[in-house]
Amino acid sequence: MSNEELIAFLRKNVICVACVVASLVIGGTIYLRSNELPAAEKVFADNAQKAALLAANIEDSEQLAEQHAKLVTANAAIAERMIRVGQLAENEQYYYQLESDTGVKLTTDIRQIPWVPPAKGAPKTAYSRVGFALTATGTYGQVLDLLRRLEGGEHYCRILTCNLRPAGELRDPALQVTLTLELLGIQ
Repeated sequence: MSNEELIAFLRKNVICVACVVASLVIGGTIYLRSNELPAAEKVFADNAQKAALLAANIEDSEQLAEQHAKLVTANAAIAERMIRVGQLAENEQYYYQLESDTGVKLTTDIRQIPWVPPAKGAPKTAYSRVGFALTATGTYGQVLDLLRRLEGGEHYCRILTCNLRPAGELRDPALQVTLTLELLGIQ
């Protein structure tokens, strides 16, 4: 077959020749790139995972401003209820206010238990526990009112020990309560 015959054949069957050439090119490309397929699938899976994470972050960030505002408000409300560790006079004033509100009589001075720093290796906290010891005398209702006001009062309180006994003679309705408690505070 000569060059002229070959050119005539190609002109006559252009579509068939083009399809054969395209098939050969596609087959060669698939053969040469088949080794890269597992790596490409891994990259695709990684990118799909990153895209899903970004989509979740975008969805979660829609309410981020409102959630931040709520957290700031909650932290401010918590900070208002904290006592200051070094302000002994103000801390004692809280108990004298409770005395006048409930009608109990504080029979001993209020003692602030010395603050003990946390042990080494303990997780660091933003708040400190401030211990107090007090003794009060009053009727059963007054003592219960004192305990309720301590638990649900102005400051966060945890009662550690509570001893309740009659204040005087058997016929006397007065009770004496000795409390050891902790208030949550900041330095």
